[in-house]
Amino acid sequence: MAHGTDSLWDDRSPVRSAAPLAGNVAYDVCVVGGGIAGLTAAYHLAREGKKVVVLEAKSAVAAAETMATTAHLSWAIDDRFSHVESVRGADAAKLAAKSHRAAVEMVGEIADREEIDCDYERLDGYLFPGADGPDALEKEWEAVQRLGLPVGRAIGVPIPGIKGPALKFPDQGRFHPVKYLSGVAAAIRKYGGVIHTDTLVEKVRGGDPCEVTTKSRNTVKAGAVVIATNSPFEAGTSLHLKVSAYHTYAFAAEVPKGAVPDALYWDTEDPYHYVRLQPGDAGRDYLIVGGEDHKTGQADDQDQRWGRLEQWAKARFPMMGKVTHRWSGQVFETPDGLGLIGLAPWNGPNVYVITGDSGMGTTHGTLGGRLVADLVQHKSNELAGLYSPGRLMPGAAKTFFQENLNLAAQYADWLTGGDVKSEADIPPGQGAVVRSGLTKLAVYKDDKGTVTKLSAVCPHMGCIVRWNPGETTWDCPCHGSRYAADGKLLHGPATEGLKKAE
Repeated sequence: MAHGTDSLWDDRSPVRSAAPLAGNVAYDVCVVGGGIAGLTAAYHLAREGKKVVVLEAKSAVAAAETMATTAHLSWAIDDRFSHVESVRGADAAKLAAKSHRAAVEMVGEIADREEIDCDYERLDGYLFPGADGPDALEKEWEAVQRLGLPVGRAIGVPIPGIKGPALKFPDQGRFHPVKYLSGVAAAIRKYGGVIHTDTLVEKVRGGDPCEVTTKSRNTVKAGAVVIATNSPFEAGTSLHLKVSAYHTYAFAAEVPKGAVPDALYWDTEDPYHYVRLQPGDAGRDYLIVGGEDHKTGQADDQDQRWGRLEQWAKARFPMMGKVTHRWSGQVFETPDGLGLIGLAPWNGPNVYVITGDSGMGTTHGTLGGRLVADLVQHKSNELAGLYSPGRLMPGAAKTFFQENLNLAAQYADWLTGGDVKSEADIPPGQGAVVRSGLTKLAVYKDDKGTVTKLSAVCPHMGCIVRWNPGETTWDCPCHGSRYAADGKLLHGPATEGLKKAE
């Protein structure tokens, strides 16, 4: 989640926190990561009789990228069905639609079964043309017709500020993600599962049993390990080449209750805009707007992107009131637009991974949790081949090579000068990379002028981090690791913070 910003989902429920792991323990399954993917997997496994432990690095579950989502509970594929069909074929696109529709339903089923009050509702979604014109909309319409998906044409969107043709996707959903996962965490404990927060995992070794080692040198031995850390933690080169980190922005603004029809809204621009409502109180709702995506660490105007997002929204939602929250987060895109879920292609047997959310974190996490729970128990699941982390993607080869050429180009930062010549050139409250001999330093100057000097080398795979002025963070442009201004680790795949400058 944003380091210097405030998410609408922030919730202080005590059920989200727990004591750190202390000592060496053994379980049937160890789940690494307490977001929607990890908690969903743990829920199914615990409910089905497995002895499960969840290890979360943050001080609470649902405190990382779950807090940074806009929680569109949607089966309308983020990268569009036309793209999935073109790179994976019609059968795969149909199965992807089926799996995400099942995920939307599953959240409702779990909320109902466990009596979780999380504002879950089914509603329509609308895809409408952006500044790019109607061609992308027509391409998607042709694809959903070929695939036989229940999508209709709409003359317009039920918002006065949005005119023209649209596609109507029925039976989408929305919910409060943190309220939902607080209830899921309580259910895991009810079924005998154990949760530990403030427990950073540094190493996973597959085997029979597997062994998980934490930063505090405690170990968990387990028959299987599920790695659900958003980014492909401990993935090795093969999986890192299949995911690309993107930064996305969101805000919430007050609107009069009933002024905006309760639905999901997306346009066809690249990057696209996405909009939904969240019920409020005292005669108000919250309009949640997201967009302005870019490759993580590969922009220098992060502090301006919320402003552009607000301008876009005001032009289409004139009833929008004051902005109450601003936040940002990361999505990990795959070349074919579908998640990487299943047996991890590294590190020995009995290790499973859920990553590559591709902008569909709530549904990919939900269906991924169900899928790996089946795989751990050696149950057949028709989704195993569709989402296999080891799958080849020949149809998406162009995207694959473009992303990896971009990745390789980031290492050229080792050969360039710094952002500024010296720390004297850094304004208070800002940071910059400064060259120091053969290496580079990440230098932050706080509002009082106190300077913190860190190595600018990301400890994950040696990229040079870049300053994010919107979040006051250091972001890695290669694999998406993020650090606070003082070097503290905020987001993996790195497992340690930036080192102090020598």
